[in-house]
Parts: sequence; C-alpha cells; structure tokens
Amino acid sequence: MSAFIESVRAALRTKRYSLQTEKSYLAWIRSFIRFHDLKHPTDLFNEEIEQFLSHLAMNRQVSAATQNQALCALIFMYKHVVKREITGLKYSFTKKPRRMPTVLDVQEVSTIIGFMKGKYRLIAALLYGSGLRINEALRLRIKDIDFTNKTVFVFRGKGGKDRYTLLPQKLVEPIKQQIEVSKKVHKRDLEDGFGLTSLPPSLIRKYGNAAKDTAWQYLFTSSTRCEHPHDGYVCRHHIHQTAFRKNLRTAVVASGINKRVTAHTFRHSFATQLLLGGTDIRTVQDLLGHSDVRTTEIYTHVIGSRFSGTASPLDNLAY
Repeated sequence: MSAFIESVRAALRTKRYSLQTEKSYLAWIRSFIRFHDLKHPTDLFNEEIEQFLSHLAMNRQVSAATQNQALCALIFMYKHVVKREITGLKYSFTKKPRRMPTVLDVQEVSTIIGFMKGKYRLIAALLYGSGLRINEALRLRIKDIDFTNKTVFVFRGKGGKDRYTLLPQKLVEPIKQQIEVSKKVHKRDLEDGFGLTSLPPSLIRKYGNAAKDTAWQYLFTSSTRCEHPHDGYVCRHHIHQTAFRKNLRTAVVASGINKRVTAHTFRHSFATQLLLGGTDIRTVQDLLGHSDVRTTEIYTHVIGSRFSGTASPLDNLAY
C-alpha cells in the first residue's frame, strides 16, 4: 500500500499542493484505507466512502471543516490517482456555521503580549500590528521588510495572493534586532558549509546558491537545520506554529483573560481596531488580503456599527 500512497504524494506535488495539504490528505487517505481493513481504494466505492464519513461524524464527532477536508482528500485520490470520478454520494460538503470572531480590546492585547517574551512577543505584535495570519508571519524573510516605506510584503498568502501591509513604527527596532539574530545564525550555517534557506518546491533549481543570500533567510529561523521535504537539500526553515501556540497559551492563562484566544484572534482585533479608528472598509480588505469585501464586512457586525445610535428599550425603562 505504500506504493499507492507514494503515487498520491506524487500527484499532490505535481498539482503543486502545499506541504500542509499533502500531509493532511495523506493522513485522511491512510485513515480511510485502515478503516476498511487495508483494502485497496480501487475496490472501495460510494458505500464505503459514506461509511467512513459517517464514522467521522458519528463516532469521532469531527467538525464540519474536518469532515469536508476528509472528503476533499478522497475526491482528490479517486480523481487523480484511481482515475474514477465520485458521483452520487449521499454526503455533500457540510456547510460550516457562521461564527462571529473573537476579538480583543487594546488593553487585552497589551496584557497578553506583555506576558510573551523574545521572538514570540514580536510575532504576536506583528499579528496584531500588521494583520498577518500566523503562517504569513512565520514565513517572512528578511527581504520582505521595507523599513523605508514601512511595509511588510506577504508572499503567496491565502489563495496564493501577494500583498503589502503595514509595518508598525514600534516594531522597527525589534525587527532590526531579530534580523541581526537571523544573520548570526546564517553566518554559522555558512561557516559549517550550509546556508541554504528553505524554498517552495523546485525553486532551488531556479535560484541555486542565491538561496544562501542573507535577504532570503527567514526572519524567525528554526533552531535546527533540516532536509527539505521535497527537494532533499539541507536547509534552515522557520520556527513551527506549535512553538508559538504554546507560548501564546501560557500568556493567555497568565493574563487571566477569559476568552478563547488563538493566533488568528490578533488578526481579527487588527481589523476591528482599524474600523473603529475610521479606516474605510476597502483599505482594511486590502490589508487583510480578502478577495471579497463581504468577508471583511463581518468585522462591522463585531463592532456593532450596524446598530450605531440605537438604544435598547430597557434603557428607557424605569425599574
């Protein structure tokens, strides 16, 4: 069965899927095969797919998004590897419930960031100050910071879109200090005969030794070198999301703030604070990298601008 899994991996890489998607899809496909006692997918049809999806919903009680991801993985496998279209399934993609994002006020942000230290504090400040997603912040390279124009360049954000966003003045010096840390790490790598940064698949053949340039190094470099998962060369990647999440969780607990705070909460808070400060919604849309302004409009609901000037009837009641 490992040969089949490798054929799925090859198809994913041919289609230029991200490494994270590759890992997720392969995990779901392995789970599907194990659920059916290691039968080959060519011998499994709609009924078996429906049984697996029912198992996820009923026994494992996964979320709608997780169930959709599993279905996407199976559809990809059958379409591109088994070469069979999946039609007539009793299951369709589950609609995710629309939830209002959790946001923090200025004092809450200040308190949480105050309990964070070092590079993790700087990452949190970038999430809030520039409206970055966590993976966008971790993938920043030295060349992406423009101190002259006070901008941060986001390369291939969600949906593969490039964009510029704000570089807060307060972060200029901390980022310069972090760049010096990355330069020192890079210098040691070069002295050890390495120095290549991690690049998207196949770009190493385009850039070659240019990938050793300081400008290409990650702002938040990993503490260890690794083998590139696609191209096999030894490189240095950025720090992992889990390291930041652990530090953030510790800070939230220490702050005593009773909200569910994730890395993305800082991005939500960035958007709401801009709108509260009078920034027009189109500008906020561009800074966040949203394709549709309707996605950005959810923040107007969060801050209650739709109800501006509307008094509750209870406030007029004498009791």
